[in-house]
Amino acid sequence: MTLQSNRSLLDIDRDHLIHPVTSFRGHEAHGALMLESGKGMWLKDMDGKDLLDAFAGLWCVNVGYGQDSIADVAAEQMRRLPYATGYFHFGSEPAVRLAQRLVDLSPEGLDHVYFTLGGSDAVDSAIRYITHYYNAIGKPEKKQFIALERGYHGSSSTGAGLTALANFHRGFDLPLRWQHHIASPYPYRSDLEGDDAAIIARSVQELKDKVAQLGGDKVAAFFCEPIQGSGGVIVPPVGWLKAMREACTELDILFVTDEVITGFGRTGPMFACEAEDVSPDLMTLAKGLTAGYIPMGAVLMSDKVYQGIANGAAPEIAIGHGATYSGHPVSAAVGLEVLRLYTEGGILANGQKVAARFDAGLARLADHPMVGDTRGRGLLGAIELVSDKGGKTRFDPSLKLADRLFAKAYDNGVIFRAFADNIIGLAPALCASDAEMDEIFARIAKTLDDLLEEADIRAAVR
Repeated sequence: MTLQSNRSLLDIDRDHLIHPVTSFRGHEAHGALMLESGKGMWLKDMDGKDLLDAFAGLWCVNVGYGQDSIADVAAEQMRRLPYATGYFHFGSEPAVRLAQRLVDLSPEGLDHVYFTLGGSDAVDSAIRYITHYYNAIGKPEKKQFIALERGYHGSSSTGAGLTALANFHRGFDLPLRWQHHIASPYPYRSDLEGDDAAIIARSVQELKDKVAQLGGDKVAAFFCEPIQGSGGVIVPPVGWLKAMREACTELDILFVTDEVITGFGRTGPMFACEAEDVSPDLMTLAKGLTAGYIPMGAVLMSDKVYQGIANGAAPEIAIGHGATYSGHPVSAAVGLEVLRLYTEGGILANGQKVAARFDAGLARLADHPMVGDTRGRGLLGAIELVSDKGGKTRFDPSLKLADRLFAKAYDNGVIFRAFADNIIGLAPALCASDAEMDEIFARIAKTLDDLLEEADIRAAVR
């Protein structure tokens, strides 16, 4: 590709392509970082620069780039049956077999699967089904939903209100009146840091207090991520998820786990719920389901919810929720192959093995002058940067540290998520080798050292 055509691509992008979750004017000024190819853990940009991807695209390319077997399966399915609607009682073999596989792999009790196009509409579908469920069982007053501060549940018109991040509310008239939030279990920023039992007990009590405030007969469900992703990779204490599941059962509200990020080996087991033997009433999935190779998400539903909806209307009455591409046969075929790679292909086991190297890399960075906290589980982690370790003081926003952090890392050939509050988000692919994992942390360390050499940042660090 010539330099001239590269420039033309950048101009076309700037003039016509709207990018997700970005400042329109900011992107016009910045321009696109155009990617050209990928293999394994590595990406190449349009200028030929090699980049080590420590974020698996957007928490999703769990099997790495360039898996030929996935491309082969997709091509074969496209030739044989490129589309099959799920409407009018039609079906296709890949969608049926993928539903069965997900039921087999997921926590006990999740017996029914609705396929979506991604995570946001999986959350939206879960909300719609929950609303329908309570209407169907004769409890139409149960319409209030609770989620966590710093939580992320997509950017659909309803899910973005359960999301508790300012960018997804500002200008969109969100959250809605029936959407509420309780504090995030954020150990590093908690006055209870170091006392896991107290942090868990506080979360449980805050949920109970919120339900009492809203009215126990008014609350439908509690949504949470087992580990909060886009809120800064907030890792709750072990035991928190199980305690919240038990609280929801006691309160007679549905418990929904959003495993769009944490699913498919990201935290170690196939699903994060497994680590605490938790079975939710509904679970939302996407990202690692197809490893980002093609769009697809899913809602896994307990039999209790399914039967409540099914019994709530006469057999001839349709449940009016659906999408043209639900259960798309090509996406489903890809999903089946990705699941095969996790299990028979050894990628899940490799991710579990290399997680020790990931933990070691995080630990090595803990003593850096700019690092206040490192945290993680499996291959999901974060490095929180502060100007003062003792006071846990965040860097002044005027330094624009997140933008500089990402740019410096790009120069050093590593990609990660640079959150606005100066948290580095990490989610490397499960196919990483020990050497690649070491290289990720070497390049991050160099990035932090390079930033610390800049006068205004060095002056801010105490």
